[in-house]
Parts: sequence; structure tokens; C-alpha cells
Amino acid sequence: MPTIRFSANLGFLWQELALPDAIRRARDAGFDAVECHFPYAVDPAAVKAALDETGLKMLGLNTSRGDRESDFGLAALPDRVEEARAAIDQAVDYARAIGAGAVHVMAGKSHGVDGAQATFEANLAYACEAAGDMTILIEPINQRDAPGYFLSYQAQAAEIIARVGKPNLKIMFDCYHAQIMEGDLLKRFEQHLPVIGHLQIAAVPSRGEPDEGEIAYDRLLPAMADLGWDGHVGAEYRPRTTTDAGLGWMTAYKSPARS
Repeated sequence: MPTIRFSANLGFLWQELALPDAIRRARDAGFDAVECHFPYAVDPAAVKAALDETGLKMLGLNTSRGDRESDFGLAALPDRVEEARAAIDQAVDYARAIGAGAVHVMAGKSHGVDGAQATFEANLAYACEAAGDMTILIEPINQRDAPGYFLSYQAQAAEIIARVGKPNLKIMFDCYHAQIMEGDLLKRFEQHLPVIGHLQIAAVPSRGEPDEGEIAYDRLLPAMADLGWDGHVGAEYRPRTTTDAGLGWMTAYKSPARS
């Protein structure tokens, strides 16, 4: 089996810990990197210190959801461009301060809204310029969990990337969302591999640990590696009980029998 490197998504894992302590716990648990959702309440110097101490890379973080209860991102909302760009600036600045590799620009709930496509593409072009050598990610998110989200299909994301035309704009291929919306994961992954910048996993339909449900990750992940994926695999799942109690799935990949 090819070597598979896992990243702990600290938006879901070890939520009871402060972010710097969660980074340390991820290192102790054997993760190869970390990623997060919305770290902005935490001093970036403390996050950077924990990353330096552990030797882990922060792969990426999200732009802010927005300040309204119904918000789930801002970048595809035609009437909130100023807020969207402020969120992009905030994310890029924070990512740069901690040495993160990518920013996920959240589109928001504007499916079917006039002007949403053009707004999203313009904001993504802005983000790509602001990011410099960092990657900007866009993630198709399923309509069951986020009704009305602007971006839900891999082909839709690939078309946006082609139109924006920036080399640092990539897809975050989340197997959980993709299975719910489209299925046929390996073929879709292969089709879009040249523009995929990050990969995430969770069980379907539960979004729990990736050791049960519809997706056989013990076969899918090696097949993705065989296609040429050599990046990390983000563990973005909601633990069934505690994070520590559910880590057996990863131990299996790292055991000598599977190396």
C-alpha cells in the first residue's frame, strides 16, 4: 500500500482543546499535518508557536462564514462583496502569519441568485492575487447539509477554475460531500486531479470516522494514490464519541502490515 499522510481537521477534532493544544494532540496522535476552519479568535503567534514546536504544517483554513446567523460564506453573494473581500484579506493575512499553505474561500448560500457566478469568480480572482504563493481552494458542498450553497459539483468547480484562469486556484475534493451529491468518486477524482489542491474524508452518511458507511476508504485512498495523489488526506469528520477514542481507523493505515 502506498504511504498515505493524514491531516487532522481541528475544526472537528479535539474541539474541547484550545487550538494550540489541539495541534500538539494531533502530533501526539500521529497525524502528519493539521488544518482548521475559523481560527480567528486565537492569537496567530500562539498557533505558529505550536506549529513550530510540533513540526506540523497548517495546510489551510477557511474564510469567515459571515456575521449573520444564516451565513455560510460570502464570496458568491452579490450584495456583500465588500464583506467578502474583507474576509478574504483576513484569511490570507492569518494564513500568512502562521505559514499555512491554503485558504478555502467559502462561496455562501446563493444558489440561483442573479449575479452569484460573476461575483464568485471576481472574488476568487481577487483572492488569488492576494494569496501570492498560497493556494486558494473552493469546495463543492452538498445540498443536504447546506441547502442553497452556491457550489455543489466538481465539474462546476472545475469550470469556475478554468474561467478565473489563476494557477493557484484549486478544488478541495471532499469525498463526503462528493459522495452525497454525485458518487462515482474515483472517476470524478481522476477527471479533475490536475486542479485538485486538497482531499478530505469522512464516513457517509454519518460524517463520522472514515471506517464505516458507504465509502470503502481502505480501497479508495490507495487507488487515489495510484492515480498520482501525493498530498495529504484531511480527516474532516465528526467523532462518534471522543476524538481519541475513534482514532483506530488511522492506526490501521500506519501499521506495518499496510505500509
